[in-house]
Amino acid sequence: MLLSKIQNFKSRSISAENFSGEKGKGGMAKHGTGENAARDLGQGWKISPSVVIKPGETFEIANINGPGIINHIWITDGGAPNRKLVIRMYWDNSPTPSVEVPLGDFFASAEYQNYAQLTSLPVCVNPKRAFNCYWDMPFYKNCRITIENIYTYNITVYYQIDYVLGDLTEGLGYFHAQFRRQNPLPYKENYVILDKVKGNGHYVGTYLFWGVNNNGWWGEGEIKFYLDGDKKYPTICGTGTEDYFCGSYNFDVNGNYREFCTPYAGLSKVIRPDGLYNSQQRFSLYRWHITDPIYFQKDIKVTIQALGWRSDGRYLPLQDDISSVAFWYQDSICNDFPKLPSADELEII
Repeated sequence: MLLSKIQNFKSRSISAENFSGEKGKGGMAKHGTGENAARDLGQGWKISPSVVIKPGETFEIANINGPGIINHIWITDGGAPNRKLVIRMYWDNSPTPSVEVPLGDFFASAEYQNYAQLTSLPVCVNPKRAFNCYWDMPFYKNCRITIENIYTYNITVYYQIDYVLGDLTEGLGYFHAQFRRQNPLPYKENYVILDKVKGNGHYVGTYLFWGVNNNGWWGEGEIKFYLDGDKKYPTICGTGTEDYFCGSYNFDVNGNYREFCTPYAGLSKVIRPDGLYNSQQRFSLYRWHITDPIYFQKDIKVTIQALGWRSDGRYLPLQDDISSVAFWYQDSICNDFPKLPSADELEII
């Protein structure tokens, strides 16, 4: 879309200062998390900048009647441990979510208590823990977004959802994001990033959070895209994990892993052992297929191998701790998601 083209859209925004996003209704709160600080100033002076989500509570941060498109989401929390908040998105009155992902993983930052800048085209994580995404998320009838607190304490959440309302062209795909984790990956098994997706669409991104359980290089494995009926062998096969994430030669510069962020791919964080309790290496990687989507007409499956090296120059199948988020669009709503792991199973230790 040309930025200069005049569009027949109406701009709206939802936050704790305007829960409904209605025109001319922002900043009207009389009660909220900021009312004590604003007690000398009154209405219109940051009375409700955030919400408090109780343990076990699912809070609806957006309920929008369409047609419309979400263009930007900004969220931050008050210091919740990793993977204690889950974001879900529902399109066009579907009872099942098209997005169901721990909050940090959705923004390509699984282990976000130790801040690391992430600068890419659709996702940015800015100081100190500000999550931003710019995926376009169209809906024709309705959009619902919720945040669930699976922690044992209250969590304060600040958020803003920017969107437009107006007539949409036919044929826009529904945005999806799906989380998976295996810890450990069974021996000689491929890690499944995405499966059981049927429809017409395109795959647009991968996030991996990889915990290494062996010494040595861990990223010899190939990513594979099985498209439209592929069985034993895929249509698209990569050459190595770091190659898929647009790096090379182990991300190794002078004997050290080198973090990098680009618009479309990056190794945004390396968690290194500290010589005491933080004993395992972990890697946070993203790859956005924005200029090179992976198209499918009937179905898609995505896997990646976990491979290192053993003696005599032989590959070693690894049993690592791997988490992923797959991002894609399709012409229908996918309702065959794996069950989200429990709070204990999600935990990063």
